[in-house]
Amino acid sequence: MGMLDRFKIDRHQATLLVVDVQEKLAPTFPAEQYREMLGAIDLLIKGAEELKIPVVTTEQYPKGLGPTVPELQQACASGVIEKTSFGCCGEPSFMERMRELGRSQVIVTGVEAHICVYQTVLGLLDAGYHVHLVRDGICSRRRGDYRTALQLARDAGAVVSCAETVLFQLMRDSRVPEFRAISKLVQAR
Repeated sequence: MGMLDRFKIDRHQATLLVVDVQEKLAPTFPAEQYREMLGAIDLLIKGAEELKIPVVTTEQYPKGLGPTVPELQQACASGVIEKTSFGCCGEPSFMERMRELGRSQVIVTGVEAHICVYQTVLGLLDAGYHVHLVRDGICSRRRGDYRTALQLARDAGAVVSCAETVLFQLMRDSRVPEFRAISKLVQAR
């Protein structure tokens, strides 16, 4: 494996993960950061659909925190994995789903950056996945916690990126059939 291989994303090896973006958590986030995160995740979900990339969605104790927010219901199309462990990898059905998909790269989005997202990043790295953490696709209640999560994830070995970079890496070339549709999605942001 070359030095730069972990920075590359392959549409045939990638899975998009949406972690715990739930109704009762939504009001706790700074409005501007939350809107940016929703926009980035929505863009990635629609891009993943165009590129035939699977989307896995989790909910942390939905009886208490509610379902995934209505704006991201498209992420729930293939079902939702309920969990009580903060990191997704602590939920056996999550790891089973990841093994079923048979992919080696995970594009991580969701909340809270410094808790469930960060612990998920560590679990995925520990399980041998290449992890791409989407900077504009995650959120924490406090800016300092968000920055800490990015730094810790980067130090642990995750690649920190942004939604548009991820999508254009997945396409690699403007001649792919999905380019026009994804380009329109990006321009509509």
